[in-house]
Amino acid sequence: MLRLIDISKYYNPGTVNEMCLFNGFNLSIEEGEFVSVVGSNGSGKTSMLNIICGSIPIDRGRIEINETDITNTPEYKRQIRIGRVYQNPALGTCPNMTILENMSLADNKGKVFHLQRGTDKKRIDVYKEILRRLGLGLEDKLDITVGSLSGGQRQALAMIMATMTPIEFLILDEHTAALDPKTAELIMELTDSIVKEKKLTTIMVTHNLRYAVKYGNRLLMMHQGDIVIDSLGEEKKALKVDDVLDRFNEISIECGN
Repeated sequence: MLRLIDISKYYNPGTVNEMCLFNGFNLSIEEGEFVSVVGSNGSGKTSMLNIICGSIPIDRGRIEINETDITNTPEYKRQIRIGRVYQNPALGTCPNMTILENMSLADNKGKVFHLQRGTDKKRIDVYKEILRRLGLGLEDKLDITVGSLSGGQRQALAMIMATMTPIEFLILDEHTAALDPKTAELIMELTDSIVKEKKLTTIMVTHNLRYAVKYGNRLLMMHQGDIVIDSLGEEKKALKVDDVLDRFNEISIECGN
């Protein structure tokens, strides 16, 4: 279980630009949930992910994973338990390194490194089999640099790398936003397959309302640092895109937009 307890976060404190994003924010996510998160720009979606991952500190509150307080745990230590895929594939892969080198790095996440070769040739067949299941032909391109791949290929590789080692949470930060519609569909199908196969607790921030409704078993809508929709289980299954869009438009009108 992941719990955000009484979280407060201020940006630019003590200045004329001070802004309170979260004030007593609470959220609990049960093991095995696949949570889609939607909301307008500035609603707190990505900041919430950054708080969970440890990319930004909080001013007050507590963050727990399975009743263990990780509030002061540095980001690099949290990454052993958390896999993250970003909107920009370059943030989840090393473009100047080969596919083989990238997968070797991901395969050794959380392990102690010694003075030895970075790639284990005994694992090459394993990597090829993982890539073969993608159906993108990457299993025959282990020696080419990741920067020469298409955006969809790189994002598929980033997804594989984020989930190669055992993790407790998968964080998806608008991971299809930079892709064309056909490729985005492929990545979402891959996402759903990996989440189900590995039984990962997942949080997906997306601006695509159709994906938010179609995938996962829980949907959150955020607005100005608060949760204004929280649909779970059968209630989530009954949601339609128009339902979410109507609520989104209501909030925009209330805010004068």
